[in-house]
Amino acid sequence: MAWKVLITDGLESIGKDLLNQAGVAVDKKGIDADQLLQEVGDYDGMIVRGRTKVTKEVFDAAKKLKVVGRAGVGVDNIDLEAAKEHGVTVVNCPVATSEAVAEHAVALLFALSREIPRADAAMKAGDWAKKSLMGLELKGKTLGIIGFGNIGRLVAKYASAMGMKVVVYKRTWDPEYVREKGAEQVHLDELLAKADFITLHLPLTPETKHLLSEDAFTKMKDGIYIVDASRGGVIDQAALLRALESGKVAGAAIDVFEKEPPVEWDLVKHKKVIATPHIGGQTIEAQTRAAEDISSEVINVLECKDLRWKIC
Repeated sequence: MAWKVLITDGLESIGKDLLNQAGVAVDKKGIDADQLLQEVGDYDGMIVRGRTKVTKEVFDAAKKLKVVGRAGVGVDNIDLEAAKEHGVTVVNCPVATSEAVAEHAVALLFALSREIPRADAAMKAGDWAKKSLMGLELKGKTLGIIGFGNIGRLVAKYASAMGMKVVVYKRTWDPEYVREKGAEQVHLDELLAKADFITLHLPLTPETKHLLSEDAFTKMKDGIYIVDASRGGVIDQAALLRALESGKVAGAAIDVFEKEPPVEWDLVKHKKVIATPHIGGQTIEAQTRAAEDISSEVINVLECKDLRWKIC
């Protein structure tokens, strides 16, 4: 009997085609938590995005499950300890959306520095707001990149090409490697003190949760600009709102939120915030790559072949 893979949050056709060539793909986009618990026991594999929470209860109910694939990078919506306990392999596709997210982060830098959303809104309202819109040039400014994986390295490359000075905080100390990538490695407190703009590219873990907290904001320059296209929880968003209100933070561009969609909309609606609905990886090219990468990796698990991106 062919194995079956449940798709819970949609997948581009190239991925479903690959799965159906090797087994059976069942697309139940939008399946709710209760229904998932009732049905997951019928499947050998599952492919999710960020919406579906693969909890301990899901693993307990998934008697046949051998693999969970995350069609993206972060796996904070999957209970990895429960996966290990049940002998379920977890895989992701860490490079598929890197270009898209890096480009979105840079786009948010431009949007902040030139107040592009406010300019557009004024024009659409019939207001020629030329005199009130005074922007900043990115060239010559210091960009602090927190996290230096695939996306952080791309952002460093793009920022360097624009003439920005790039300083980087990463957990492992390897200044020569960072220098080869056109940046300078510094400790976190030094980055917070030096940067004119900060962009975050971190997974959400117990160590990174609220990395930018009340204390971190006090160490930054007055008038700092912040971009987060990684995970909402790496910033204490209540502390960020207070820093915006006080003027410590001159502006923030946020693509990710601690709760998605947000429960509290005060940060989103703040006049100094540019908000997008977690679209960093939402390009045609990135989603095609992600579907192909994660489907082939799930098939590799089910067919006992070598893996490229095993999480656990």
